[in-house]
Amino acid sequence: MIDADLIIRNIRELVTCAGPAPLAGSRQREVGPLHDATIASLRGRIVYAGGAREAVSALAPTPDARIIDASAMSVVPGFVDPHTHLVFAGDRRDELRRRLAGATYAEIAAAGGGIVSTVTATRAAAEDDLIRQGLGRLDEMLACGTTTCEVKSGYGLDLESELKMLRAAARLDEAHAMDVVLTFLGAHEVPPEYRGRRSDYVKLLIDHMIPEVARTNAAEWCDVFCEEGVFTPEESTRILEAGVAHGLKPRIHADELGASGGSQVAAHVRARSADHLIYVQSDGIEAMARAGVTATLLPSAAFYLKLGRFAPARALIDAGVPVALATDVNPGGGFSPSMPFAMSIACFQMHMTFEEALAAATLNAAWSIDRSEDVGSLEKGKVMDAVLVHGDAVNLIRNGAPSIAAVVKRGRIVHGGITGDQGDKQEIRRSGDTKGLMKGPGRE
Repeated sequence: MIDADLIIRNIRELVTCAGPAPLAGSRQREVGPLHDATIASLRGRIVYAGGAREAVSALAPTPDARIIDASAMSVVPGFVDPHTHLVFAGDRRDELRRRLAGATYAEIAAAGGGIVSTVTATRAAAEDDLIRQGLGRLDEMLACGTTTCEVKSGYGLDLESELKMLRAAARLDEAHAMDVVLTFLGAHEVPPEYRGRRSDYVKLLIDHMIPEVARTNAAEWCDVFCEEGVFTPEESTRILEAGVAHGLKPRIHADELGASGGSQVAAHVRARSADHLIYVQSDGIEAMARAGVTATLLPSAAFYLKLGRFAPARALIDAGVPVALATDVNPGGGFSPSMPFAMSIACFQMHMTFEEALAAATLNAAWSIDRSEDVGSLEKGKVMDAVLVHGDAVNLIRNGAPSIAAVVKRGRIVHGGITGDQGDKQEIRRSGDTKGLMKGPGRE
């Protein structure tokens, strides 16, 4: 018999998204749905995922076990959001109004908006203020089913402010139920004080900022915005190689606003992920496929920025490039915290199937941030992160409908309301009550 302190039984549809990771090509739609299933965990780790009938004799509930009848629900892995900028200060919703009135991203940036506007506010903000605001954004993401996310710096653009952002993100990881993965993005933009002498800023990044980030273990990843007017392919390569030399794993913003060559840089440095890729060319796709680079696509950003096009997900999948999805939560163009919303756009604008989008939001997203050994699928031994969905799993892309019944993090229900077998209504943590989301005993 297998001991279990959380048992979700009689599941209408259990979609495991089982590996091995990443799922690429035709395998990306093989998400392993099981009907009339049970999943169970003990101390935050999955101990059983299989048929409901077999589970009756296989599982031994602990005295304090929570048993949930999910006969009217589906269960999918907790979403992994591998590209966010959620630590920031300031408010750029005025840019949204200007964009809706016809202004372009470039026009807004030229008028003093964009990234530099957020840099000014973030440099002036106290670390505790960044944490307070970040907790609210994590709450929103959790309510949409996200249980693990990546967080970038990049709104400081000087060593002190970048480290402040990374410390805030690390403290968010400790304070919130969600797991947070840290990325150094000092190469997000050239700061105002270095305009006209970009090479000096690149030297500062390579000689001082990256070594100090690595020395203090402030981040796991190094990222760069490879784009015309920001960092060239040559500069991006030097920055990412400096990161690798200091133990920071590479990822890159690539081909977002034009064919910048970022996808080729990703292949050259063997980045785990190249992100955005709206303008990726066929040679870039081929290079990524050969190098094993994941394509992390951000359809919500393209939608809110009114770019008029989306990344070629179909071409990437057909070429064997594993595709992940992310929200790009940020102050200027990542206005939705919802991975289901990103999945919806991926299905209806990027021609992905629901199964491909689900794999992209779970196992492949986990792979893109090097977390697939622990999260991203519902398999024995992995962390019990799951989303309970009313009805069939495809209901996730019914935007505006209350499709998510509950969210489970490390074997604990951390959002939503579920009635157990004995009819007792569970007490669920609500947005704003951060104490209810402190890491529990299952936290390694």
